[in-house]
Amino acid sequence: MYEVCQILKEIREHRGISLQSVHASSGIHLAQLSRIENGKRLPTLEQIQILAKIYECDERHLIIQRESDRIIESIPYPDITKETLKVAEEKFAYGSHYLTVFSDRLIEQKIGLESRRYIGNKASLTDWIMEIIQSHTSCSGTLCDIFAGSGSVAKKAIPLFDNVIINDFLFSNNIIYQGFFGEGEWSIEKISDIIAAYNAVEVEFLPENYFSINFGGKFFEYKLAKLIGHIREDIEDMRPTLTNKEYAILLASLIYSIDKHANTVGHFDAYIKKEIPERAFRLKMIDAQSLSNVKIFREDSNSLARNISCDVAYIDPPYNSRQYCRFYHLYENLVKWEKPALYGVALKPAPENMSGYCTSKAPLYFEDLIANLTAKYLVVSYNNTYQSKSKSSANKIKLEQILDILNKCGDTQVFEHSYNAFNTGKTEFADHKELLFVTKVDNERKSKAFASILCRR
Repeated sequence: MYEVCQILKEIREHRGISLQSVHASSGIHLAQLSRIENGKRLPTLEQIQILAKIYECDERHLIIQRESDRIIESIPYPDITKETLKVAEEKFAYGSHYLTVFSDRLIEQKIGLESRRYIGNKASLTDWIMEIIQSHTSCSGTLCDIFAGSGSVAKKAIPLFDNVIINDFLFSNNIIYQGFFGEGEWSIEKISDIIAAYNAVEVEFLPENYFSINFGGKFFEYKLAKLIGHIREDIEDMRPTLTNKEYAILLASLIYSIDKHANTVGHFDAYIKKEIPERAFRLKMIDAQSLSNVKIFREDSNSLARNISCDVAYIDPPYNSRQYCRFYHLYENLVKWEKPALYGVALKPAPENMSGYCTSKAPLYFEDLIANLTAKYLVVSYNNTYQSKSKSSANKIKLEQILDILNKCGDTQVFEHSYNAFNTGKTEFADHKELLFVTKVDNERKSKAFASILCRR
């Protein structure tokens, strides 16, 4: 039965009007009125207008009911009616943008963790690192990546270990880990719909926002900066309707989608002083998973070391004076979304989350970390940029200091691998190598060597 027919009958009966009276007032044949109310035929638009006047109701609502009945009646496959109506609604809403929205969903081009530009990224070394770990530790319990950075080593470890601990002090890195790996409920359809809506936004009609005012025409092309600011503000407005996982996926997707559009050499310590060409932009979803064997922290590594235990501790701290929180201040700002005052040519907020590993005290921090970590094996990544001519690139911890501290814990093996580092400056790295130290911890030896540090716990 057509819904509009039932509605007309209920209105008539509620008004206390007989069918004969309606016939007399409307001129519509009594048999036709009977067939309409019995749901055997739809009223015409003219009949709807006549009956709306007699029943003193809004003809627009009746017409909408009639047209919705016609649409449902025209769909020959009842099991896909809801999906068909949803697609029809999207076509109406997105107009000329619908084809690109549909293409994105059909192809499902999800962004992988390794696609982001990141200083010190170990993506090309993860196979080698994990091969060494598996060959020389024989552990598959818990691995802790305590300076996770890009997260590529942790990702490689996830299918190989029962549990993986991922830690980094940056807000942006933490939200990325939550989006890619964090456990939680989320709807792929919901996220897809939100992203599709963002990709259909007419940027020309967007107002100025915090992001476009500060970063437009500098770190990002102006129109793209307006869109980024709009999307970020909208995600925050929607936060009450999103799960923590959905919130993280959207923010991580935004960071990864805009990364290759940034007018930089790979970090945000400066932007390229040239006119930025306008390029097509598509927001895409990250390759998100909800994993129960991953624990994610955003803590100072030396503090976290006092509160966790693991089989393998993978350690890759910053070694030079370049602070990651300053290199990636724009993403930190974007994730926190506190809209702070910005300073200098690079438009950085006031300093925070500064690492002691980027100072002359780095050896003391490293020794404290090693002394307080509870692990069966210590695996430390190190590169030979300490021979660099650049003061900012020179390592704050020397090779000899690393070996000396690790050997206090147990016998240490050293492995090396040729490696072209991600370098955005003018420093030349001749014969650049990545070194991997593997120490089997002797707890008695360690306790004696670090007695003065451990007594301060």
